[in-house]
Amino acid sequence: MQKSFQRKIQELQKKQHAVILAHNYQNPEIQDIADFIGDSLDLSLKAIKTDANVIIFCGVDFMAESAKILNPEKTVILPDKTANCPMAGMVDAESLGWLKKEHPDAEVVAYINTTADVKALADICCTSANGVKIVKSRTAKKIIFVPDRNLGLYIQKQVPEKEMILWPGVCRTHHDIQKEDLLALQKEHPSAEILVHPECQPEIIDLADFVFSTNGMVTHAKESSKKEFIIGTEKGLCYRLEKEIPEKKFYPIPSAVCPNMKKTTLEKVLKSLETLEPKIHLSEEIMQKAHLPLQRMMET
Repeated sequence: MQKSFQRKIQELQKKQHAVILAHNYQNPEIQDIADFIGDSLDLSLKAIKTDANVIIFCGVDFMAESAKILNPEKTVILPDKTANCPMAGMVDAESLGWLKKEHPDAEVVAYINTTADVKALADICCTSANGVKIVKSRTAKKIIFVPDRNLGLYIQKQVPEKEMILWPGVCRTHHDIQKEDLLALQKEHPSAEILVHPECQPEIIDLADFVFSTNGMVTHAKESSKKEFIIGTEKGLCYRLEKEIPEKKFYPIPSAVCPNMKKTTLEKVLKSLETLEPKIHLSEEIMQKAHLPLQRMMET
C-alpha cells in the first residue's frame, strides 16, 4: 500500500510540477518521498531555488506561511490544514502591538516559529541557529523576543549586554524533556555526546555537550569523531540522522514527539497533489510586511 501511494505521488508530482519539502520532524515515510529535508527556513530557501510551480510543505502552518512569503508567485500547500504550531499560536499580533507601545525603544526579534501577522510586526526574524547572531546585530539595547522563552533565555545568556523582554511561550515538545530523561540515557550510553535544541529548558541545556538547531545537529554528527549521540529534540530527527549517517548511533528522547508534525500522511500528500488544496492564503499587505524581517535576517 505504501509503495502504491509513493508511486502515485511521484506521478502527480511530475504532472503538477511540484516540489515536496519535509521538515526534520516528519514521519519516516514522508521524509522518504521528499525532495528536500531540513528545518523550516532551509526548506523555504531551497524552494526559492527550484523552478517548481507548487510547493507541498510537509510541516506545520508557520512554515508553509514562510514559504509563501518567500515564494509569493508559487502555490504553497499544507497537506493537513490542522497541522499548526501551538507555540506560534501563543503570541498574537494584537498583544504584541500593545507590548511594542509599552516599549517604544525596543526592537522586536521574532523567532521564525511565528505566524505571518506576528512577523509583520517584527523588526527582524531569527532561527534557533542564528538567534544569538541576530540579537547581537541589533543596535537597540532592549529586545522584545517572541514567542519562545527558553530560546530567549539561551540567547540572553550569550548576549548579556541586551535587555531581553521575553514572551512567555514554549514548545511543549522541547519544554517537556526532563532532566531525568537525559540522565537515564546518559547512564545507559555513557560514551554518547549529548546534543540538545535551544528550545529546551535551561537545566537541559546545562547538561548538554552542545546546543544546536536541528540542521546543526545533522552537520555536527557528520563531522564529529564521536560514534554515539543522545538527541535532545523531536525524535523524528533521528530517522534522518540514521539514514544519512548509518555508521553512527543515535538515541532519541522517547517522549519527545510533536503530534502536529505527525499529522501529515502519504494519503494527505497524495490528496493535496490531486486537488492543490489546502492552499496557503495571505494578504498582499501581510506578505509584504512579513517579508521585510525575513529579508533582514537573511542579509545579516
